[in-house]
Amino acid sequence: MKFIKQLFNFYLNSSIHVALSVFSLTWITLMEFEIPYDENILYFVFYATLTGYNFVKYFGIAKFHHRSLTNWLKLIQVFSLFSFLFMCYYTFKLNTKTLICVVGFAVITFLYAIPFLPKRFFLDKQHNLRSIGGLKIYLIALIWSGVTVLLPLINNNYHIGTDVMITAIQRYLFIMVLMLPFEIRDLRYDSLKLSTIPQKIGVKQTKIIGGILLAVFFFLDFFKRETGMVQVIILMTITCITLLFLVFSKVEQGKSYSAFWVESIPIIWLILLLLFY
Repeated sequence: MKFIKQLFNFYLNSSIHVALSVFSLTWITLMEFEIPYDENILYFVFYATLTGYNFVKYFGIAKFHHRSLTNWLKLIQVFSLFSFLFMCYYTFKLNTKTLICVVGFAVITFLYAIPFLPKRFFLDKQHNLRSIGGLKIYLIALIWSGVTVLLPLINNNYHIGTDVMITAIQRYLFIMVLMLPFEIRDLRYDSLKLSTIPQKIGVKQTKIIGGILLAVFFFLDFFKRETGMVQVIILMTITCITLLFLVFSKVEQGKSYSAFWVESIPIIWLILLLLFY
């Protein structure tokens, strides 16, 4: 039992779960636009997510405490190195337009974690984009929506039309709502200077705003030129599941509530599409 718990913790701490969520959203985009399974872009996104998230989470720790790193963190470092190598391998299999977009998202991710501007622009000692008040949730939603919607379509030379833009907006709203349970949980730890949504308007109002965003997310689907009944039913199911997790989220929540269950929603979405679409 102890080994299983340690394995589960490694699964979460090494960002494998979040990478599977991003992988799922990318595959969902391919399915929605009837594009065949694209191994290159899907595996690239998976390994890039592992590399990027672990870089953001552990850069500071690895930089300042390299000699005193715990065994599990050293293991994550080795795991991240192999993820980076696999990411590089699949990078060379992407087309030029996709690579240009990848560079853009990579720069944003880098600036999100690395200090690069004078102190007066920031609210704490980190001096990176992550520390700018109120920016975190919007920045992550932008990166996720761009990576999971635009990258797979650009890599398959799909025309970026109205339906694609609607999907990108939907994905942006969906990711924002997925992050709200995390922001509610982190009320115990976040500095007030970060100006997160729950800090600004409170937990109850955050849930109301999240519900409104989910309603917009769902009804935007009816503005697309092509949408099927099965797709709408699955989208409604995912909307309801996400709403329930948002409603029942609280400051004092279990470790796995957001980190595992909330981040499992994109995976559930993909499974439903694979089963019924």
